[in-house]
Amino acid sequence: MTDVALSNLTACQAATEIARGAISAQDYTRACLARIEEVESEIQAFAHFDPAHAIAQARELDAHKARGGTLGPLHGIPVAIKDIIDTSDYPTEFGSPLFKDRRPFDDATIVAKLRSAGAVILGKTVTTEFAYFHPGKTRNPHDTARTPGGSSSGSAAAVASGMVPLAIGSQTNGSIIRPASFCGVFAIKPSHGLVSRHGVLTLSRALDHVGPFARTLEDLGLILETLAGFDPEDPDTRPIAVPPFRKAVTEKFPLEPRIAFVRTPIWDKADIATRTAFEGLAEALGPACYPVELPERYAEAWEAHRVVMASDMAHRFGALVDQRGDGVSSVLHDLVAEGRKVTATQYLAARDLAQSLAKGLNEIFEECNAIITPAAPGVAPIGHNSTGNPAFCSLWTLVGLPSISLPLLEGEGGMPLGVQLIGARNDDVRLFRTAKWLAEKITPKGKKRAKKS
Repeated sequence: MTDVALSNLTACQAATEIARGAISAQDYTRACLARIEEVESEIQAFAHFDPAHAIAQARELDAHKARGGTLGPLHGIPVAIKDIIDTSDYPTEFGSPLFKDRRPFDDATIVAKLRSAGAVILGKTVTTEFAYFHPGKTRNPHDTARTPGGSSSGSAAAVASGMVPLAIGSQTNGSIIRPASFCGVFAIKPSHGLVSRHGVLTLSRALDHVGPFARTLEDLGLILETLAGFDPEDPDTRPIAVPPFRKAVTEKFPLEPRIAFVRTPIWDKADIATRTAFEGLAEALGPACYPVELPERYAEAWEAHRVVMASDMAHRFGALVDQRGDGVSSVLHDLVAEGRKVTATQYLAARDLAQSLAKGLNEIFEECNAIITPAAPGVAPIGHNSTGNPAFCSLWTLVGLPSISLPLLEGEGGMPLGVQLIGARNDDVRLFRTAKWLAEKITPKGKKRAKKS
């Protein structure tokens, strides 16, 4: 099998082929490295990767298999890690020159889980500075003149360009769902607390989520089963059995789901083409999809999200800005200054509002399986000075609901336009089932790979 054919395998396909001995972990890893060599100079998705180290990991996994060792679900599968997540064998620099060559002693909990599952940790992907708005070097694989989104820019672009089948990102506002939409890949921001954040740069305990990117829903389910679960080092995780995500996307949906089409109070922020596309999508789904208007108080969610994020990030990064301000971007300076003006009363009111809005959404989920809305206001903007507007993610991040970005639509110039599907809190499995039904109902066009110069 050629390197191109190998790198085109999904994670689930490759895991099956490796397990039955048709290919080796080294074969698959070398194919991914060949793809990186082909397009990385143009896409610039990686902050750090070491081909020799990746092959050494794969060689050890092949030796483990040859010895008759038990194979994990990700045995021999390369995974890329966002550069705000600690790795003991690669630097973790948070997208900032202030932390150049920072070497953690230990893996983050999720990285340790990936290694235990047999994954090859291929490298570290580019993040915006401290996972906020100041862009990194990564380009959109579908059109390198456009942003890949942020802050998980490198993770989304690496998967979209075929350099790696799986990658990990994080979201405090729209940092998983938006780049997935812009780059045309699948991604999930799980329910708040489903995946441990121990060893991940903290921006806001109330808002931070960790989630994966993949080229298929089944791959997304495969890796989420590894990532999910209780971790005593993260107080927001819970001691529950890991749900069967992969099974949820391989089983037939028992009944046609009901999907609420929610325009949200910021509908006017979506461009005309996006509004038209989603109106058409809702119409095409017929009786399975029905419109729902959120009560007026939901318009307060965006300000509440901003209050919580600015205050929490001022707490986390205020000392750094004071001491090393000349090495920090102006956008982070401004956010810290804004967060320091938030009063305790305003902060607590915003947190209370988030709980109240979450309860109100529970009533919607009593009538439907999921909510559908855009993942972003439109396709990836041209230019590299901005990572795009996360507004269509803010409400769902504030209330901690799981959301999946599905690359089902096309916008301007054939660019990807993600469909965001939101589920009930802690019901990520049903969200997967509904996403599978929707993906089969709406047939997407073929994926593009990185353009050649």
